[in-house]
Amino acid sequence: MLQDIRDRSQSWVVKVIIGAVVVTMALFGVESLVGLLGSDGDELVSVNGDPITRQQLDFTLQRAIRSGQIAPEQERQARAELLEVMINDLLMAQYIEKGGLYLSEEQIDRFIVSLPEFQDAQGRFSSEQFRNRIASAGFTPMGFRQQLRTDLEREQLEEGLVGSDFALDVENQRLLELQRQLRTFRYRHLNEADLDTPIEVTEDDLVSYYDAHRGDYLRPEQVRLDYLVVDRGEMAEAIEIDEQALREAWLADAADADRRVSHIMVTLGDQRSRAEAVEQLEAVKARLADGESFAELAAEVSEDGSSSEQGGDIGVITRGFLGETFDHAAFALNEGQVSDIVETDNGLHLIQVTEIEQEPFEQARERLSERLAIAEVDDAFNERVQLLIDESFAADDLDSVAETLGLQRQTTDWLSRGDSSGLFIEPGVEQQAFSADVLVEGFNSEVLELSKDRRMVVRVREHRDETTLPLDKVRDEVATAVTNHKTREALLARGEQLLAELREGSSNATADWSQANVTRQQSDRLPNVVIDKVFRLPHPQDGKPVYSQVAGKSGVILIALEGVSLEEANPQSNAFVSRLSQQIRATGTLDGLLQYLHDEAKIVRH
Repeated sequence: MLQDIRDRSQSWVVKVIIGAVVVTMALFGVESLVGLLGSDGDELVSVNGDPITRQQLDFTLQRAIRSGQIAPEQERQARAELLEVMINDLLMAQYIEKGGLYLSEEQIDRFIVSLPEFQDAQGRFSSEQFRNRIASAGFTPMGFRQQLRTDLEREQLEEGLVGSDFALDVENQRLLELQRQLRTFRYRHLNEADLDTPIEVTEDDLVSYYDAHRGDYLRPEQVRLDYLVVDRGEMAEAIEIDEQALREAWLADAADADRRVSHIMVTLGDQRSRAEAVEQLEAVKARLADGESFAELAAEVSEDGSSSEQGGDIGVITRGFLGETFDHAAFALNEGQVSDIVETDNGLHLIQVTEIEQEPFEQARERLSERLAIAEVDDAFNERVQLLIDESFAADDLDSVAETLGLQRQTTDWLSRGDSSGLFIEPGVEQQAFSADVLVEGFNSEVLELSKDRRMVVRVREHRDETTLPLDKVRDEVATAVTNHKTREALLARGEQLLAELREGSSNATADWSQANVTRQQSDRLPNVVIDKVFRLPHPQDGKPVYSQVAGKSGVILIALEGVSLEEANPQSNAFVSRLSQQIRATGTLDGLLQYLHDEAKIVRH
């Protein structure tokens, strides 16, 4: 795959697409958390000298929650597991770097524009789709590129490791048989209605459970913060921009507006002199003047093979994509106009602008007004930020600073260490709030740069240490946990009773059962715990079902495995098994490599 990336053509179309990626990144700005996440404050783990900080863990956790990989209610449980994943990833990254695996920026560019997720209905790269997709997953373009680079380099490593391994035919045959296996069984859900008596929870039950699970009821260290914000956008809202300024800005934008262009290119070289190339394009200009179609002439004459079949269309370009000479000609044209002959390093061109992508004035009015207002308050914003720096450094509170700057002091609710929500979602706020200067000494924080338009100062108003909440504070939560636990145990006991009756041949326990036929790939939408259990049971003997049960989220499920057979083989299943065999071998090889890296690494947990 990576070789395919290297071998793709260096066409003008590719240059335009890659340029679109670069501009998209400019629209997002540089990763705002690079400085924060690279800092050595609040270090959790050191892996061969490279740190993993609390901020990195929090940021990765929030990204996983935002992309749907982790449910918000599982955030606390997921932290420890995610930290181990980050340690493994760092070990692999160090191994890859040491091994000299490398991907160029151009290879990353080409892979991005080839991904269907970022293409429009016509199969062309869409910067808007790219921007929206990665933002919804919690990435900036720079962060996405880095993650993509890591994934591709790791894939390259895996391909190399798997390529050096092999599987015996008998192993593949056994795996194929396992995947073709069809299991026939009956199942029945048990819930509270199947219990003879309702579940009762006593005070002793609550106390016993609470004492055994005190760690589940920890309240983390918390602070309440006072804070001030200087916001360039809020300052700009008070500025009115007149009509003439808006019109002038719109016309200025038109000169630099993205545009769709086509070209007819004739190359220079041993086969053709410059004079001959000029003569050929002059002839094309004459035919255009006679009314012939630019697209048809491009298909006939142009030597850019990647665009000639599309009538010379090389897509939408932004100034700076294709070099100064080409840009100068293309951005001097109005829609429909054709340039004079333009010479670049690739040859001679005739350029036509087929579309200029600019919003109508009325649609652009609000955006232009905001942009001009932002620019107008730029000096005042910088002055106010400097005043915030000066005043907050010397002050013993934030009220006097707020009065001097004309700001409103705001106060948060309780914020927990390690919980990236509320004000702690802003870069650097949690780190400052729990720093020695702010928390212990009681100083105002440094002025934090939240974004290019927002600055913040925080001060601790209240603080409370980590503590185990008393039973009275968590009584309802404990009661729910105890009820669920006792219900599960009672249902498992009831299930064992029913299964014993079935094994003895009773027909009274066979009511309300459902039938299922499943393979490992076709689960009939049953819970995974049921499928896992079914495929772990031994084969039925002498026509007698194999009985078992498993606890699920909504109760207990009784299982009666009645038969095991093989589905008919087909090319699709054979191909699946081949891929699965590779995946299993890769997993085993990588697990072994990771174990070796762990054994050899110096991992220090703080």
